Amino acid sequence: MFDDIIETFRLRLCDNARAPPPRWQPQGDIGTFPAMRYYFTLAVTLVILWLGLSGVYKPLLFALGAASVALVVWLTERMEVLGAEHDPATLSWRLLVYWGWLVGQVILSNIAVARAVLDPRRIQPTLIQVPVRQQTNMGRVTYANSITLTPGTVTTWLASNGDRAQVHALLADAVEGLETDAMGQRVQWLEGKPR
Repeated sequence: MFDDIIETFRLRLCDNARAPPPRWQPQGDIGTFPAMRYYFTLAVTLVILWLGLSGVYKPLLFALGAASVALVVWLTERMEVLGAEHDPATLSWRLLVYWGWLVGQVILSNIAVARAVLDPRRIQPTLIQVPVRQQTNMGRVTYANSITLTPGTVTTWLASNGDRAQVHALLADAVEGLETDAMGQRVQWLEGKPR
């Protein structure tokens, strides 16, 4: 039963549902140690996230949290979606810096949207296309999700070739911010590319 569900998810993730999805292939002969490192770093990242968000530390919740982490790691392995590009350890300290910056942007955008609610004349809904300059699929998705996490903007579409995204912006300031590409440059820095 679980194999059928996992196969269905795998086929939905593929662009062409008639062909089986390509299996992630490690570059060169890296053996099983790096592959195990991916799963280990995923598990550690999930445990830290769970401990940070939970706030309740009781034996039953520890057991449920451990079971949840084990299930996610198992499903990730079965769906064959974890590889070198998706290794949580590859982002290192840059991810924490980026999250701090993104939290600041979310707070500023919340204030701008709250002001617009109090003064509806500020609201100018706009649908624009923005260039996506990130080099990896993970970087492109991070950029699109970061736009959506910021109040007043929603990524409605990301091109399959990953070169542009369509964004709905509620305020003119948000449009200007997207046109300056400050967030896109931050995500490129997160990928390890210079700003």
